Amino acid sequence: MSTATETLARAADTARLAPSVHNTQPWRWVVQGSSLSLYAVPGRQLREQDPAGRLLLVSCGAALHHARVALDASGWTYDVSRSAGDGSTTADAATPLAVVHASQAGPADPGAMRRLQLLQVRRTDRRVVSDEPVSALVREALVAAAGQEGSRLHLLTRDQVLQLAVVIEHAGDAERHDERMRAETAEWVGGDRPSGTGLPDTVIPAELPLTTVAERDFGVSGNLPAGSGHDEAAAYAVLYGDGDEPSDWLRAGEALSEIWLAATEHGAAVLPLSSPVELDFTRQALRRMLGEVGYPYLVLRLGTTDPDHAGPAHTPRLPVEQVVEILD
Repeated sequence: MSTATETLARAADTARLAPSVHNTQPWRWVVQGSSLSLYAVPGRQLREQDPAGRLLLVSCGAALHHARVALDASGWTYDVSRSAGDGSTTADAATPLAVVHASQAGPADPGAMRRLQLLQVRRTDRRVVSDEPVSALVREALVAAAGQEGSRLHLLTRDQVLQLAVVIEHAGDAERHDERMRAETAEWVGGDRPSGTGLPDTVIPAELPLTTVAERDFGVSGNLPAGSGHDEAAAYAVLYGDGDEPSDWLRAGEALSEIWLAATEHGAAVLPLSSPVELDFTRQALRRMLGEVGYPYLVLRLGTTDPDHAGPAHTPRLPVEQVVEILD
């Protein structure tokens, strides 16, 4: 049977598969004995698009959830102490965002092992979704998944989707007219990405599809066939919660990962749309759409994948030795 240190190291390795904004992977892990500490890496923060580090925290939260899923599959019991709650949204490289404490080994759970397999096939799919809408049963499962991790998921009405299209158009215009934001995007998007981070051409559509809610324009053309459909069958949702503190954004990342896990299980695709939360005025517009009862963390496009079409390639990952440190 594996020791706590070995099990935690494997969990940190699994967490490398987590989604992150522009595939920045802004996290690192330290394993020491029976504890696993998650730290932010400010050097991989989007300073122009995410100056407060909110999306960095969402990304790190998704990695934390991936580690939890791996530990569940191993059979080990554990608890999590989250410390990202000091009132500052700026990441601190010296203070852990969370510490996982492994306590006791047990038998592996087949259901948890199935969840781990789903994480390994999950990917971000920017292609146009199929003409089959996401069923009510699946939508309910995704709402429940968000609640399980302490956040909420609001499914937008048709009128609200049209409002969202305007909000995203404004966010896109703001980025296109901001030279520093465009330069930052260019650092992380396009090409072969031999560094192990960023978005390569293989996951970027060759051309932007003509949809009601526009996908993000990265300013480059990739080689992923986007499809010729529209987004009429897509559903759009806002992931939100009661708080706007660092701990809330970290938990939002855990909820995003749980939602994605449930979607993958049901053959649904998730595309996070972060541009509306990157700017104060568009984030406030989203909050008004929620009736100002919570704080928006992300917008999600939900759709049904086409089983006859192979999905996009996985995005690159940093090597484990750059992400996971094991201390004696």
